[in-house]
Amino acid sequence: MQSPRTNKMDTASTGKLLLNLSLPIMFSMLMQALYNIVDSIFIARFSENALSAVSLTYPMQTLLTAVSIGTYIGVNAYLSRMLGQRNMETARSIIQHGALLAVLSYLPFLLTGLFFARNYFMLQTSDTEIVCYGTDYMSVCLVFSIFMFGQQLFEKLLEAGGRSVFSMISQLVGAAVNLVLDPLFIFGLMRFPALGARGAAVATVIGQFAAMVCGFTFHQAFHKELRLSFAHFHFDKSILAEIYKIGLPAILMQSIGSAANFAMNGILLTFSTTAAAILGVYYRLQNFIFMPVWGLTSGLLPILSYNVGAGHKERVICTLRSAMLYMAVIMLTGTVLFQLIPGRLMGLFGASDEMLSAGVNALRIISTCFIFEGFCQISQTGFQAVGRGTASLICCFTRQIVVLLPTACAWSLSGNLNCVWIAYPITGIVSVLMCLFQWRDVFKESLP
Repeated sequence: MQSPRTNKMDTASTGKLLLNLSLPIMFSMLMQALYNIVDSIFIARFSENALSAVSLTYPMQTLLTAVSIGTYIGVNAYLSRMLGQRNMETARSIIQHGALLAVLSYLPFLLTGLFFARNYFMLQTSDTEIVCYGTDYMSVCLVFSIFMFGQQLFEKLLEAGGRSVFSMISQLVGAAVNLVLDPLFIFGLMRFPALGARGAAVATVIGQFAAMVCGFTFHQAFHKELRLSFAHFHFDKSILAEIYKIGLPAILMQSIGSAANFAMNGILLTFSTTAAAILGVYYRLQNFIFMPVWGLTSGLLPILSYNVGAGHKERVICTLRSAMLYMAVIMLTGTVLFQLIPGRLMGLFGASDEMLSAGVNALRIISTCFIFEGFCQISQTGFQAVGRGTASLICCFTRQIVVLLPTACAWSLSGNLNCVWIAYPITGIVSVLMCLFQWRDVFKESLP
């Protein structure tokens, strides 16, 4: 007799099934986006140079997020499989190895925060004020990033055990703590020390610590058979291999984005530090448009993978159609907002007249590629589902490194900042064509 989950995958409406799996993940990802955007809003009211510094930190934050989330996506998937098989001994070992990976993954970021934070900013700008603000902010975030790894660990353990509601609660607690503490530590309200950019980082890591404690408490309370303990721990490299078999592609794709963002900052700094700040603001705003699509792809992957394996081509196609429709609604809504009220969106960050004028143009130009980017995100998930993970990785690398950066660099030679933003819609169009080419092969070979 088939399990309820198998019956649901076989018979449930693909559109409803996709929403049921995706909505909790969308909400969780939006909570993650709150950390960065809240910091930026308050920091912008402290100083535009401080905002520029935080914007230059974004590639490193993206890399940190890539390693933490990618690792624990792997832990989540492997743990879920073992729980489905009722293999509790291996499940407990996965949790132990997940905690070990939190420490091991944290160490490079700790060393970077302690010894190389200032060098990171000096590679990008000679403005001493921005270097100081950035060093203050990034060093705190990296030195205490163990809390972020711990937060991700326990949230993914809760999700794997079917306790996604408690995972969302822990994220809400972390976001709320960050929101309350930001103005207190940045501006020195209510007798708190005025720490400026460093205060934003302090608020962030305290929020992550609060979320980690909540996640740990919920996990220990509700998963009594899987409580974290290192009693009888035995290191097993095969468990690490299984975790990274799933997690490594996610880490690599996110890391490519981090490298591309770092290089884009270098191009924009040839114009002004304000231009780099605009890119940082854009990325924080677009997270609230792209995060729901990333949540959608997280729900899409298991549905597609199951039906590809079961040979249900029609359900694969129906699920892809539903995903494309939901994606289009999300992305078109985002495009309309960026086109109609870019000034208000930039105003959230206390933009100066120069930043407001240039930022409005940037948001309007870049947002024209939202629908293209959404199509590529759904496509890359589809490629992974049919076993073409390499094709997905190549598409990501080509889009970010081969097309975007050279195009932006070439347009920057015109001396017109608006021309640099045009690189984004150009890249979007090229990426769609590349994905369509890949889809042709998929339907010929993998979905005949």
